[in-house]
Amino acid sequence: MPTDSTPRKSPEDWLITADPEKTRGRFKIFLGYAPGVGKTFSMLSEGIRRRQRGEDVVIGIVETHGRKGTAELANKLEHVATREINYKGTLFHEMDVDAILERKPQVVLIDELAHSNIVGSRNTKRYEDVFLLLEANIDVLSTINVQHVESLTPRIQSLTGIPVRETVPDWVLDRADEIVISDLTPEALVTRMRRGDIYPVDRADRALANFFRRGNLIALREMALHRVTRAVDRTLDDYVKRKQLGPHWSVTEKVAVCISNRPQARDLIARGARLAEGLNGELYVLHVQNHKDESPECKRALEASLKFAENLGAHVVHLSGKRIASVTAAYITEQRITQALFGRSALHGLKKYLYFFAIQRFMSEAPHVDLHIVTQEDR
Repeated sequence: MPTDSTPRKSPEDWLITADPEKTRGRFKIFLGYAPGVGKTFSMLSEGIRRRQRGEDVVIGIVETHGRKGTAELANKLEHVATREINYKGTLFHEMDVDAILERKPQVVLIDELAHSNIVGSRNTKRYEDVFLLLEANIDVLSTINVQHVESLTPRIQSLTGIPVRETVPDWVLDRADEIVISDLTPEALVTRMRRGDIYPVDRADRALANFFRRGNLIALREMALHRVTRAVDRTLDDYVKRKQLGPHWSVTEKVAVCISNRPQARDLIARGARLAEGLNGELYVLHVQNHKDESPECKRALEASLKFAENLGAHVVHLSGKRIASVTAAYITEQRITQALFGRSALHGLKKYLYFFAIQRFMSEAPHVDLHIVTQEDR
């Protein structure tokens, strides 16, 4: 049993013990839905805690934006000097990634992941600097707002009417080992804005009438929460595969619509989309290819259905195999789908028997999924 004099291991110490062959830095992102929610403050707070536990922590770059509390925290950590670059007669200060590599700390704090480096820097984008440091086995803590995530930028620009000039590809966030949301209710954020905690008071009214409108903040917060849920589910995916756990392990609802080349497939997709929306889940549309898809009529019907699915934002998946039920069950089990929809028309004789036999096979091979059989009229 440890005594009071026995040094206590930090979580990072236990991690090193469990993974002595660590050759790449860990990448942690603090995600926010708007300026002022506390991303940089949270990143600095973690950096200070880790330094107090004995880790070698430095600041690569931090933007305080004149916020007193943020500046006070930043002053508690060592800063690696920035690099001065003269561009078209103007002097810019950029993070010096080479100086950080030479300093080789255990942890480096890098604010504003979406930042574009000035011409003359080693890399075009700051996230490219981050991956250099990770490859050098340096842990990186970084920050980003949801409007800078590339796939969400068009939607956010349409929502707010404000152009987003700097973006980060989605795959950058997918490479993160951990994503933490820096959350604050829209009401609390507006209060901070009015107090002048985010921007000077004379700019508050204009900001509240534009980007910081309550409707915008609610929508942006929902997008950020959804992005973090996706990251959690991806982490769980990796854990489930590594531990070979059952398909019932899932965080988000996933709805799969299993379609044929018949015109009724469109109605089935619409039903699945409504279910996915009601469950706040992801929509998948699955089709197992067969020789009948090649006839002109069936081909047109199938293409129209799949185009409809894409317009609804569904993940369209093409499968192949002789046993449709088994192929579908295998994919649904692998992806941990929670809801599956099949269509059923007025079948008779042998076709009716074969349909129910296929459904029975599917249920036996994918017992975890909730099965919906939707009656459809022939057209």
